Amino acid sequence: MNPEIIETVRHALAEDIGSGDVTSTACVDATRQAAGRFIARQTMVLAGVELLPIIFESDNMRLFRKSGDCAADGDVIAELRGPARLLLARERVALNFLQRLSGVATLARRYVDAVAGTRCKVLDTRKTTPGLRELEKMAAAAGGVTNHRMGLYDAVLIKNNHIVMAGGVTEAIRRARSAELPIEVEVRSRPEVEEALAEGVARILLDNMSPAQVAEEVRFIAGRAQVELSGGITLETARAYAETGADFLSAGAITHSATAVDINLRIEAL
Repeated sequence: MNPEIIETVRHALAEDIGSGDVTSTACVDATRQAAGRFIARQTMVLAGVELLPIIFESDNMRLFRKSGDCAADGDVIAELRGPARLLLARERVALNFLQRLSGVATLARRYVDAVAGTRCKVLDTRKTTPGLRELEKMAAAAGGVTNHRMGLYDAVLIKNNHIVMAGGVTEAIRRARSAELPIEVEVRSRPEVEEALAEGVARILLDNMSPAQVAEEVRFIAGRAQVELSGGITLETARAYAETGADFLSAGAITHSATAVDINLRIEAL
């Protein structure tokens, strides 16, 4: 497991437990042992299951599902045994991660299913919860989408504000070559598409266009660059955009608007 993810888990536990779980310490005998079962309460795509042994610091755990697996209402996701106080103290952190990340994976799978049968791949974005980007992108991948750039450091994506500050599409592209990375540029009109093609960019991002406009630009580009689509693409419109012949569509909603799924942890005394 990535050390940064382990540190994120430790921070979450410290945030919640602080100096100690005063309620469990007061109510539960230190020698009491317990068993817990994580149970799905709706249909979902799972993500974050592999965090559970880290959260509970336990090898005495059985994982019945892994990230990317589907679960239905009533399915047991994992079982563990250990000190009752430990299970009670870490229950909420475990559920917060599992419910949130599985929510992202479930919404991601819905986008992937919406474009099934087309050549278009779904991408995620940088619209993630601060501090949880790696985990949320792992969850998106578990749902079947393709991870786009992790941050500002690993790909060149020239957006409208960069173009304005650089003095135009052509100038922005020429300046960006110093990064020595493949260049993607966001465009909003045919003249900007022509400038991008003239500069030989690897990928063109068509932003906030209708499916009809996109189809026209895809025909014009004719394979001279990969085509990505963005801008308010929803589950209801994703297929219409995918059928234009574009290579990719990106949807920030996969991470910024995913709803946590319903998962229960049932704890019983031993």
